[in-house]
This record gives sequence, structure tokens and C-alpha cells, in this order.
Amino acid sequence: MAATGAVRAQREGWLGDRVARARELLRPCRVCPRPCRAVDRLDDEVGGCRIGRWARVVGAAPHHGEEDALRGRRGSGTIFFSGCNLRCVFCQNADIAHTAAGREVTEQQLAGLMLDLQRQGCHNINLVTPEHVLPQILEALPTAVEQGLTLPLVWNTSAYEDPATLSLLDGLVDVYLPDVKTLDPERARRYLGAADYPDIAARAVAEMHRQVGDLVVDDRGVARRGLLVRHLVMPGGEADARAVAELLASLSTDTAVNVMGQYRPAHKVPGNERYAAIDRRPWAAELGAAVAAFRAAGLWRLEAP
Repeated sequence: MAATGAVRAQREGWLGDRVARARELLRPCRVCPRPCRAVDRLDDEVGGCRIGRWARVVGAAPHHGEEDALRGRRGSGTIFFSGCNLRCVFCQNADIAHTAAGREVTEQQLAGLMLDLQRQGCHNINLVTPEHVLPQILEALPTAVEQGLTLPLVWNTSAYEDPATLSLLDGLVDVYLPDVKTLDPERARRYLGAADYPDIAARAVAEMHRQVGDLVVDDRGVARRGLLVRHLVMPGGEADARAVAELLASLSTDTAVNVMGQYRPAHKVPGNERYAAIDRRPWAAELGAAVAAFRAAGLWRLEAP
């Protein structure tokens, strides 16, 4: 079995340089597209993500509810980070994403969590909401690899990522798992709190595909490398599905896609007249139209409701 990106980076001697370059992004903070440039996170100041010098973890465990290619038979080794650089009004994990929940972890402690998940037999290390703690994750990798980490790294992200920052992950991340929500600036402003999300997400996903290419699985169907894209179907989101499908097809019609139907009103949406348009579950017809849009674009590697 081929070595993972982090193992190769350590073996070839360039992992340490990536760690140092990533750490520099914390002072002042320019890890993600948010304009927190006056914040010195090395001095434990916090910006929009609510996270200072150290990452905060709310849970780490085998997850059997992820995509087939990630969970396999033994589960995906998920590490859930608190904080987020988006402000989705429908967030189903607002108590985690919009706060500094959980416990702070040093680089050694984070490495230990990765190794524990490997000992439990997980197929990969699934880093959930990692955008704002990219430097802290990279800081943990040398220790984790030195102590025997060999699992692929999954970057489970909202896609609100600076492509320049993503370049630090080139050759390190094995599987990218972005959730591309919308490519409409007005919907992004209203529902995600980031009008620039469409442009940034489109460029980020293109960079991810450039780095890892289409999804590659082993003889058990478990992901080893590549891009797997999620799209959450929201009420009234037919145009979103068409735009995301066109974007992904322009990269490769072999792009693997999970069309997700589990949207439900949460956080600020229920009973709020401002968000009445998304204060319901998506209709079956909307889910069907989204799947049809991806197929019409030539995308065939679909997981769908």
C-alpha cells in the first residue's frame, strides 16, 4: 500500500518546513479568508472563528455515518474541532461551530488523538471543520508520523478556504471532502454570512482537485486519495445544484459527489420570518431535481438520497 502524504513528507524531509510556514499565518491571522488580520493567535488572541493559539476538540471517535468510501467497515476516525469561519444561519452544530466549545489540545495531544483512532482500526483520520486550525493540525503531524501514524488524512471542510493557504496542504492531505453549499452570492450572504463564499469555494475546490485528482479507492472500496464533494440540498436550491454540478463537471466528470438530503431548519431558522424560505425540509421533487442536475452535467459517481 502506498505511503500517505504525511508519511512521504516526513520521509522526504519537507514536513517541518510546511509546519513553520503554516505557523507564521497565525501572527497576524491570515489562515482563512476572514479579515482578522489584526489578530495575533500566537498570543492567544481570537478572531471570527473564536479560536486562539490552540485548536479545541469536542470529540474524537470512529464515525459510521460518513460516505461509504470513508466509513468502510471500521469507521472514519473523526476529530471534531470547535469554531468555524462561516456563520450559517441553519447550522445544525451551532453549539460547537459558533463557540469555543470542547477542550484545548496541544500538538502532542492532537497527535495522540490521531494515533488512538488508528489503534481503534479506523480507515482514516477525518478532520472535521479544520479550516481555521490548519497550522495547529500541521504542527501535530510530525509527532503523529514519528509515532506511527500511517492513515490517510481527510480534510472535511466547508470549502471556505484561501487557495494560497491550501497550497500548504499540497502533498499532505490525501482526501479532500468539501461541502460546496451555494455559488449564489446573495444566498451566501444571507445564509452563510459570507457573500464572497461562491468565488472562494470555487477556487478552493479547483485547488483541491489539482492537488489530489479524482477519488481513488482500494480493493475494499475505501478512499485512499482524491476529491469527494458534498452538496447539501436546501429548499429552493435547484439553481445551487445546477451551478455546483457545472463547476465540478468543469474539473472532471469523474468527480465523486454526495448529494445530501438531510437539511432541516435549525439554529436561527425555525420561526424566523427572515429565513422563511428555508424554514422547511427540502421536498422530494427538489432532491430529485438536484440529483438530475448532477447527472445532466455528466457526473456519474453519485451518492444520493
